[in-house]
Amino acid sequence: MHFVAALALMSSFTVVSGDLTSYDARVPVGARAEVVAAPDDGGTVVLLRTSGLLPDRAYGAHVHVNPCGAGPADAGPHYQHVPGGATDPAFANPRNEIWLDFTTDGRGRGQALARVDWRFGERRPGSVVLHEEHTHTEPGHAGTAGARVGCLTVPF
Repeated sequence: MHFVAALALMSSFTVVSGDLTSYDARVPVGARAEVVAAPDDGGTVVLLRTSGLLPDRAYGAHVHVNPCGAGPADAGPHYQHVPGGATDPAFANPRNEIWLDFTTDGRGRGQALARVDWRFGERRPGSVVLHEEHTHTEPGHAGTAGARVGCLTVPF
């Protein structure tokens, strides 16, 4: 992919590829993901590519604070550049969090790209979590995307 090749020319980037931890049948055992994160013009770009998921299905995906664990909650909450409110639209939005919602194709492959205007500091996220539906934006539900169905640990 041209995007990944371009990232190789940058000074600092992260690439992680592996089997997703499955918490639900919506992420079949053996489903895989690749995450590429790189600094970009004072901000950060994150690319998510998946395979082996259910075909023609919408998934939500977000960067979370902790690595994956045995249970869905182990990844902790969404990583927020400015920590604030889990469902407050002032904090739970795609400018303050990294949202990677996607819909798989007929072969169960999906991809998403997010760019934010900030970089990770000393506080670093630990995973990308897949959710059962695309992300909501309305007050009281902002940032929610249903159950956590899969996870990939990413040392950003």
